[in-house]
Amino acid sequence: MSQQTQNAETPVGMTPRQARRVEFSIIGLCVVALVLIFQPYSLTLFSIGAGLVVLGGLAFNLVPLCRPGVSVRALVKAGIIVLVILAVVIALAIGSAKLYAIYLTA
Repeated sequence: MSQQTQNAETPVGMTPRQARRVEFSIIGLCVVALVLIFQPYSLTLFSIGAGLVVLGGLAFNLVPLCRPGVSVRALVKAGIIVLVILAVVIALAIGSAKLYAIYLTA
């Protein structure tokens, strides 16, 4: 196989511009969440901000993957892993709360 054929088959990954955009998007999400948390006007915006703080905190785990050359597939795969972990933690929390409610009624 020639060198050009090998280069054409290997995925290039993110460009520096794309990596910077993803990183700044995650940081921007975290900043918006904090602004919504600390605004004094609306309880609805506070609630949205509280949810975004959790989402932003989980998304912040992806920042180390926001480097040029890392494939988008690897970034998405890591994001899915983070969401699965969140789902497992939520299921455990809800399950333990239900078991505690059963314990209190017994």
